Amino acid sequence: MVSGEAGQEAGLRARQLELMSSVPAYPRTHLPVLDQRARGTRFIELSVKSVLNTPASTHMGFWSINPYVGCEFGCMYCYARDTHKWVVERLEGKQTAPLPRRPAALPPEEAFEKEILVKSEVADVLARTLNPARLAGQSLVIGTATDPYQPAERRFRLTRRILEVLTSYHGLSIEIITKSPLVTRDLEVLQRLSRHNEVNVNISLATADARLARRLELRSPVPAARLRALRRLTAGGIYAGLIVAPIIPGITDDWAGLARLLEAAREAGARYVIGSALRLGPAARHRFLPFLQREFPQLYERYRRHYAKSDASSRSYQEALTRRLNALRQAFGFAGDEASSRRRRRLEESEREAVATNDSVEQPVLL
Repeated sequence: MVSGEAGQEAGLRARQLELMSSVPAYPRTHLPVLDQRARGTRFIELSVKSVLNTPASTHMGFWSINPYVGCEFGCMYCYARDTHKWVVERLEGKQTAPLPRRPAALPPEEAFEKEILVKSEVADVLARTLNPARLAGQSLVIGTATDPYQPAERRFRLTRRILEVLTSYHGLSIEIITKSPLVTRDLEVLQRLSRHNEVNVNISLATADARLARRLELRSPVPAARLRALRRLTAGGIYAGLIVAPIIPGITDDWAGLARLLEAAREAGARYVIGSALRLGPAARHRFLPFLQREFPQLYERYRRHYAKSDASSRSYQEALTRRLNALRQAFGFAGDEASSRRRRRLEESEREAVATNDSVEQPVLL
C-alpha cells in the first residue's frame, strides 16, 4: 500500500502517463502523395499562396521561409513538431466534403517525421510575392521550422530553387539553418548569392559525441559530416558558423562537451558559434519525455515537472548557460567579431527569453 507523498507522486505519474498516451491522432489529409519510402515516410504536396512568415506572425526578429513542413530527421527534441500539427489541423478545418477512406491516422508527434508536406510551388510563389522593401533590412531565414536540406531536398530541390530566385535580388540578408551536409551541393549558388547579398549558413550541431548524437538524433547526419560541411563552406568563402541547438540540460551542457564542440568548430573555420537552450512544446514533449524516461531516467522527473509548466528552461538556467557559452567563445576566439556577435544576438533573442551575461562560469543548475 502506498501512502503520503509517495502515493501522491505515484498518482501524478500515473495521470501524466495517461495524458501522454491519450493524445489524439489527426486524420491524414487528402492531398496528392508525391512519393513514399519503404520505411513508411510519405511526401505530400501542399499548395501554398504565400510562403513568407512575417516577424509579427512568428514573434521573432526576422522573416522566415520553410520549403517543407515536417522533417525526416525526426530529432527527439524538435520543437517544430507543433508546427506540423497546426498546419494539418488547419487543412482539416478547410475540408468542405467528407474525406474518402484513408490509411490509419498517425499521432502528431509521429506524423511530423512520417508525413512530410512539400511546398512544390514555393520558389514560384516567392518570386511573385517577395518585396524587399517589406523586409526593411531584417533577415530572411530559411529553415526555422524544418530542415531545408533534409533527405527530401535531394529529390524535390526546393531549397536550391529558393536560393536561385534570391540571386536576382541585391542587398538582402539571408540565413540558412541546417543539420545536413547536403547544403554544400549548393555551394556555387551560395557564392553567387553572396556577391550582392549578406549570406550566412548556420550548421546545427548539439554535440560532437557521435554516440550521444545518434541517441538524440537517430536519422541526422553524424557530427563529423556536419563539421566537414562547415569546413567546405568556409573554405569556399561562405560566411558560416555553428549553431549549438538545442543545448539539452544535463545531457549536452557540460563544460567539457561544449569545449570539444567549440574546438571542432574553430578547426572547421567557423566564423561564430551560437547556442540556445532546449524548448519543449506539447507535441515535442510527447516524443521527448518517453525517450528521456528510457534513456536518461535520472533526469525524467525533473524534466516532467519543469516542462509541465513551461516550454522553456528556467531563467536561472539560461543565465548560467549564457555565461558558460560566453566564456567558451572567449577561450576559443569567437568573441571579437562584431558581425557574428550581431547574428548571435539576433538568433538567441528569437528564443524570446532575455538572459543576463557576466563573467561567471559556474555549472548551470538544471531547470
